[in-house]
Amino acid sequence: MDYIPYYDVLRRTSLFHNMPDRDLDTLMASFAPYVRRYDRGELLLMAGYATREVGIVLEGEIVAAKPMPDGTAVVMAHMGPGGVFADVLAGGQSKSPVNVTAAIPCLVLYIPCEALLRPDSTMHPAHLQLLHNWLQTISDKYFALDRRLELLCCKSLRGRICLWLLEQREEAGADTFDTALTRAELASYLNCDRSALCRELSRMQEEGLLALFRRSFKLLAPDRLSQMVQ
Repeated sequence: MDYIPYYDVLRRTSLFHNMPDRDLDTLMASFAPYVRRYDRGELLLMAGYATREVGIVLEGEIVAAKPMPDGTAVVMAHMGPGGVFADVLAGGQSKSPVNVTAAIPCLVLYIPCEALLRPDSTMHPAHLQLLHNWLQTISDKYFALDRRLELLCCKSLRGRICLWLLEQREEAGADTFDTALTRAELASYLNCDRSALCRELSRMQEEGLLALFRRSFKLLAPDRLSQMVQ
């Protein structure tokens, strides 16, 4: 397969961040990855199973959700092009705690973990950079999990919403941002009922704290939101 049309997507990932074409050429030739298309709702990775491949979303969107004993599922992540998954699992023997599903039709590139961990004798500088990036990615996901725990420790729903909004604002670097999460997925992420989430967002909009338009948010009073996290 010709991977060149997807180089810009790969450069947006944490693993291949800003790598030039020549380095991507070298790594693609060395790793011999493969791609697979999925229909909406199709399972990419099942909870309880191990994997030895790192997945990268080239087209479409995926969602990772943790199945609960009562049959419900808690959304852990929603990724579009450039999203990386199974990068923490692939290097060990742990089984996936989440189901990864195609939110819409998608195309995914898979890199065998053995290719990442066992470079050839020349150890190309691009491969060394990739290993550094991989380690940074795992570290970032650890701290993201810590932030998620902090969010879930907020006793009030409004506190959880405010904390999530402020985190998104920080990531976007602006008061206006979009989210890939649907309202149902956001409710799952915040561990609340969808109706309760929608009611609280409507109240916050009426109070002049934010403006909503589908999946777009505009924070009108970030300082007040920060106070409500306490």
